[in-house]
Amino acid sequence: MLDRHLRLSGLEPFVLTPDIPFVNIGERTNVTGSARFRKLITNRDYAAALEVARDQVENGAQIIDINMDEGLIDSKAAMVEFLNLLAAEPDIARVPVMIDSSKWEVIEAGLQCVQGKPVVNSISMKEGEEQFRQQARLCLAYGAAVVVMAFDEQGQADTCARKIEICARAYKILTEEVGFPPEDIIFDPNIFAVATGIEEHNNYGVDFIEATRWIRRNLPHAHVSGGVSNLSFSFRGNEPVREAMHAVFLYHAIQAGMDMGIVNAGQLAVYDQIDADLREACEDVVLNRRSDATERLLDIAERFKGEGGAKAREKDLSWREWSVEKRLEHALVNGITEYIEADTEEARQQAERPLHVIEGPLMAGMNVVGDLFGAGKMFLPQVVKSARVMKQAVAVLLPHMEAEKAANGGGGERQAAGKILMATVKGDVHDIGKNIVGVVLACNNYEVIDLGVMVPAQKILEVAREQNVDVIGLSGLITPSLDEMVHVASEMEREGFQVPLLIGGATTSKIHTAVKIAPRYHQGPAVYVTDASRAVGVVSSLLSPSQQADYVDAIRAEYLDVAERHERAEAAKQRLPLAAARANALKVDWSAYRATAPQFTGTRIIDDWDLADIARYIDWTPFFQTWELKGVYPRILEDEKQGEAARALFAEAKEMLARIIEGRWFNPRAVVGFWPANAVGDDIRLFTGEDRQQPLATLHTLRQQVTKRGDRPNVALSDFVAPEGRPDYVGGFVVTAGPEESEIAARYERANDDYAAIMVKALADRIAEAMAEMLHERVRKELWGYGADETFTPQDLIGEPYKGIRPAPGYPAQPDHTEKLTLFRLLDAENATGVRLTESMAMWPGSSVSGLYIGHPDSYYFGVAKIEEDQARDYAARKGMDLAEVERWLAPILNYTPRKKDEAA
Repeated sequence: MLDRHLRLSGLEPFVLTPDIPFVNIGERTNVTGSARFRKLITNRDYAAALEVARDQVENGAQIIDINMDEGLIDSKAAMVEFLNLLAAEPDIARVPVMIDSSKWEVIEAGLQCVQGKPVVNSISMKEGEEQFRQQARLCLAYGAAVVVMAFDEQGQADTCARKIEICARAYKILTEEVGFPPEDIIFDPNIFAVATGIEEHNNYGVDFIEATRWIRRNLPHAHVSGGVSNLSFSFRGNEPVREAMHAVFLYHAIQAGMDMGIVNAGQLAVYDQIDADLREACEDVVLNRRSDATERLLDIAERFKGEGGAKAREKDLSWREWSVEKRLEHALVNGITEYIEADTEEARQQAERPLHVIEGPLMAGMNVVGDLFGAGKMFLPQVVKSARVMKQAVAVLLPHMEAEKAANGGGGERQAAGKILMATVKGDVHDIGKNIVGVVLACNNYEVIDLGVMVPAQKILEVAREQNVDVIGLSGLITPSLDEMVHVASEMEREGFQVPLLIGGATTSKIHTAVKIAPRYHQGPAVYVTDASRAVGVVSSLLSPSQQADYVDAIRAEYLDVAERHERAEAAKQRLPLAAARANALKVDWSAYRATAPQFTGTRIIDDWDLADIARYIDWTPFFQTWELKGVYPRILEDEKQGEAARALFAEAKEMLARIIEGRWFNPRAVVGFWPANAVGDDIRLFTGEDRQQPLATLHTLRQQVTKRGDRPNVALSDFVAPEGRPDYVGGFVVTAGPEESEIAARYERANDDYAAIMVKALADRIAEAMAEMLHERVRKELWGYGADETFTPQDLIGEPYKGIRPAPGYPAQPDHTEKLTLFRLLDAENATGVRLTESMAMWPGSSVSGLYIGHPDSYYFGVAKIEEDQARDYAARKGMDLAEVERWLAPILNYTPRKKDEAA
């Protein structure tokens, strides 16, 4: 029998297991909470509204809350239209949806069109038990989980006793009368503001925490959610105090069992490092420990207004008077390198052996870092800084350790917790995520052997055997890497390996690992790792003699269940035959369209780049995402949980960016081209001249085959290009920040500064993306000229308000990476820019971007999603490729299993 976990789904499942301590719910698709989203919905700009949802998913929201409750909006119609549009966007629809409304008719309308298993937010007994039962039964019939507000006929619950009474009554009705699965019940016992000056409010924090504790102990399998920012409304404008209040509250609430909610809260300081007086005062307020708690917090709050508290902490050098052991710990936790060499040398002189400094105070400090990171009280950039301090300390000790080793005949090496081999697989050049995971593992006393990028399977296995590693970790960003990981797993099975195999990277997923990789590697466990914050826990469990067997059994059972449910879900999805999908293609009124002719046809190299100008076009949100800080710039800088870490990271990024610009560290280059073009079926044919007599090349596109509701079309990129007989054009481009990033990063790594090495790569990626945005603007306004009257600012462009698109081969609108071969040949891209394609069609240098330009004003981004065998065969014939070769490149989007079909034949 399955464990009683909350199981939700969009296109992909989400299971709230015990190893997920807290679930963040994205709320920007809420007209009551986001002025921008409300404006987009009011103006019926659903394409831009979908981008808001996409941003949330890309920035790490595990569930997205959708609310259309606004007086000037037809909430029901807006909910239905938005959810239907969202369903056609696989990169958004993969996460579960929370249908949020105060109107039951809106919720039910949403339930009738949402796919997967959603959450209803919310139902309550405010209108009595009978309506509560009726709505709960409907939620159960629709297969939805529910948020239950602590709200009954008498009003919202404010005291612990009222919260418990209402939640217990609701739970009894739901589980005993309605038959609702208890794991699908999420209680919101109401977080109210404390320290308001009203005595009745003083116990609100305790009431929530104690009600949460009671719910988790007495209402089996139910969950608890809440909105944390409500707690500190009395201190709006004083972020350091709000930060401390939220950190203190969550410290106690999560321990009591709060496991999900919206934390828009103050930078969530490291609990143990909040100013002692401030922490005590906050704790007095949150836990209602003193009658004068509010007055004392108001008094102390004056010291922390604005940035006063942060600046005071920065200048506080009193820690330099502590013992050397405590100084080392403080330096590691706070990422301070200024004194590390002197302190390490002092510790060495006091120790019997240099090794004892590593195994003693340094590892003790890193254990503190690991504990804080695991508890969500430190963030990735801070951990990477800690690793920099550790590496510089070890560098001081290494010569002494080598001398001792030589004197002892080779003995005296320190014992690592385990040996991990990591590699970016063959054909892939992206390694930022892998490097971050390696740093975090090294911080936790694991020895990491990093083989770099584009590593073939045989080298991975040879080094793994030579070094007798305990774990192998594979990373990849592009979709062909998924197939290469399957190959590595198969080779590990063939050669008799039994060590755990970790899978990570942007295109990987638990479903892919369960369906494709784990079945190829029976002798050892294959485990998907979502991000750096999970890596240590996974590795620790896999290498623990006491935990390993149970952990591996649980993973295998979970993956078997994931694979079976995935197979059932895919079999249940209705897809159209290719002929029917083509019959439902996008219908464009081409008689009303007159394509603007570009300034030139053919190609042109663009090398007049100014790094300072490029910097103005940087979209900083993905930069923070690289560092696993989830949120949208600039709001992330004020985020209550992550804001302090985000501001520190941003300041250092701007400082390095200034050095990059001043020193011209990078040499950006680009090539752009335009060609006369027409759609021919599902393909786009390019011509040598305006007479369109001599074909130059063919760009092949793929068509959606998912069954659509109403009059929504099954789109292919060719639908946005005029058919034969009507003049049109298509463009293409390649941009790169340049190859210099690799050597600059390597120099930092040799100096034991992984933080700077990762920073320079992350900034190179941002520069390349900014170049793509900047060049597209120049194309629209000048080189092609169809948007000559644009007046958007660089920040406006992030929302893509302009006409036309720049889809990239290998991405959702055209998932076939081999189309890059045609694009690169047309542009002579390698000679023009130095960018080359690997055998897996990754671009090197990694900080490069390529794509097409399509100018029709009705064009938009979409996802092809899964395709059937009839389209794969048709596509292979059009491209003149073997079906097996096409299936290999399109493996992630095939809705059938070629191997099984071949065996059946």
